[in-house]
Parts: sequence; structure tokens; C-alpha cells
Amino acid sequence: MERAAVTTHILDLESGSPAAGILVVLTLPDGVELQSTTDSDGRIEAWGREFRLIQGDYQLTFEVGDYFQARSLHSFYQSIPVAFRVDGMREHCHVPLLLSPFGYSTYRGS
Repeated sequence: MERAAVTTHILDLESGSPAAGILVVLTLPDGVELQSTTDSDGRIEAWGREFRLIQGDYQLTFEVGDYFQARSLHSFYQSIPVAFRVDGMREHCHVPLLLSPFGYSTYRGS
């Protein structure tokens, strides 16, 4: 299977393991929203629809509230929006999220 144009991987820094079962919404430059849920390895590699990565503004919204609630953990965050821009023609963009109940970090991965 060919890799999606946008992928993500969530690691739970508190447990030291992948964060499975988190709903993520991908907003494309034209406003279309696609949804997927992280797999057992904390990854999303498909959005249920193929699309080409074009120049423009994208957003990944990580819906983390239910994830922490299911673990009986209080969290400062319910939803984490990560907006990013694709300036040139790229075939793929990977945006990982390192997550804890009171902080997070993200970066442009490979």
C-alpha cells in the first residue's frame, strides 16, 4: 500500500508507548476534513481517501481528551490543533506528536 500524503505517529511520553485509539482530524487547504484513528502502534497512515499534497495550509487536530479519560488521567488538553504549511510540492509530510497530560511537542518528521 502506498503511503498517504500526510501521516502521523503519537507517542505517549508518560507511559513510554504508542498512543492507540486517538481520533485525528486532518483539514485540507480547501477545508475538507478527513478523520482517522491511531492504530495499535499509534500511527495513522491512511485517511480513507487518497489526495495529493499541494501547497497550502493544513491542520491536524488530535482529539486526546477521551484517550486520557480512558486511562483515568487528568489532562490539561482535550484537543490539540497542529497547523502547518506546505510551501512546495512534496509527496509526503509526516507530523509526529509526543504527548503527555500537561504538554506536547511536534515536529516535521520524515
